[in-house]
Amino acid sequence: LGSRLHGPPVLDSSDVTCCSFPARPTADADNTPEEDVTEDQTDQASKAAKRKRPAEKRATKKKKSEQKGVVAEEKEAEGEKSNKPKRKRKKKKTITDVLASSKPKAGSPADLQNLVTQYFSDKRSVIEQEDLRLSDSCFLSCNDLTHTLSSYLKQVCPKWAKIQKNHTEKSSVVLLIVCSSALRAIELLKQLTTFKGAAKTIKLFAKHIKIEEQVKLLQKGVTHIGVGTPGRVSALIENDGLNLKSLRYLVLDWNWRDQKLRRMVDIPEIKLDFMKMMESGILKGSKEDVIKIGLF
Repeated sequence: LGSRLHGPPVLDSSDVTCCSFPARPTADADNTPEEDVTEDQTDQASKAAKRKRPAEKRATKKKKSEQKGVVAEEKEAEGEKSNKPKRKRKKKKTITDVLASSKPKAGSPADLQNLVTQYFSDKRSVIEQEDLRLSDSCFLSCNDLTHTLSSYLKQVCPKWAKIQKNHTEKSSVVLLIVCSSALRAIELLKQLTTFKGAAKTIKLFAKHIKIEEQVKLLQKGVTHIGVGTPGRVSALIENDGLNLKSLRYLVLDWNWRDQKLRRMVDIPEIKLDFMKMMESGILKGSKEDVIKIGLF
């Protein structure tokens, strides 16, 4: 009761027990020996890296210099190659190139004979080739490149008026003119005006004209002169639309050249048709001295 009245009791120092609390770590306690080791290692690593950098720079410089040297050598090699004169490839000469460089030369019987021999060299035996050989008597005089068609025909057919009157055979012609194309055939027909007189002519080419129409025209009346291409003429002979009974003169448009300076026999497809036409009875008739061949 007295303590309650006079205030809280006073504690004696003997009654108080000491409580120990862990001390807070100070800044000096953090620097442990392990952390000192790691810092030393990083310092050494950074020093080693600094030492390596100049060495790496030197190595890269060497590589760059080597690369530059290689590039310079390649450029020098390319320069030497470019300085060397380039060999030009020789272009193959075409028929046009050969003919353009040569002077025009009039055809001769030997030209036709050589063409026939060359064509049949691998198709006939030696004996058969001898049978196909034409003598000079089978040919008319050749155009010397000074004649027109009318003047040439007047020279080789001096008795044309009489021959024309005596011709009465249908599906046949007395004079056959063979050229390379339909356009050339029309040109030749125009050139015939001063020669043909009252003779009847017929177009024997495939352009815009059916073969049946040509057969009917040949059967309808007497025709004296035919002008056409080897392909259509040989087709008419095969189909019995045109016979060779009355044929006396075969004039070949030998010397004329197209825009590419090619003759009729220089064009492969026309050459085949031409040889087929010659083989269909013309060579035989010429051999028997019935058909005369002229090179215009």
